[in-house]
Amino acid sequence: MSIYKSIDFTREDPWRVFRIMSEFVDGFEELSEIGPAVTVFGSARSKPSEKYYKLAEKIAEKLVKAKYAVITGAGSGIMEAANKGAKEAGGKSVGLNIDIPVAQNPNKYVTQLLDFRYFFCRKVMFVKYAKAFVVVPGGYGTMDEFFESITLIQTLRIRPFPVILIGKEYWAGLISWMRKQMLTNKLIDKKDLSIFKITDSADEVITIIKAFYKKKSK
Repeated sequence: MSIYKSIDFTREDPWRVFRIMSEFVDGFEELSEIGPAVTVFGSARSKPSEKYYKLAEKIAEKLVKAKYAVITGAGSGIMEAANKGAKEAGGKSVGLNIDIPVAQNPNKYVTQLLDFRYFFCRKVMFVKYAKAFVVVPGGYGTMDEFFESITLIQTLRIRPFPVILIGKEYWAGLISWMRKQMLTNKLIDKKDLSIFKITDSADEVITIIKAFYKKKSK
């Protein structure tokens, strides 16, 4: 049987509404007590020996020391690294797991786990309880989260918050393309490129977040 037939939601639409409501209620209730948090995104394929895994771990450690909880998608790779850094620093290590046909097992460093069936419910939780997004190199899922966050900020659907890309070398080609194609063709404004920051430094992540909220409080 095709996996698509096995997850044919169109046959259960009336009951699906209640499942969606349940995921929102459970998420809101569970996460309402975590306090200030930062969501970390990145590839599930990154290995512990790789530089971005190590950097994500270090960033999470520094976030905890700056009094932030760390939220991830609960999986392997960068998500595992961030949860590991948070847990070993004695902080809150939250994982928002997704139930998909290709099973994703929560990593062992998650100390507070929520399971979701629907991507859009999970996405709301990532945004609602985060003071910032830290986006480490990743694939389609990471790109999705990055572009959705800057779109929501650009269109004023949510209040601005720091969106920080990690890895100048990794993101250079994409940013260059955005300037040469999107900006040159007037598909975005110049100010839209300032919605996000790029760094290679764990310390600078903290500096960017603190500077944003210090400026906002004035």
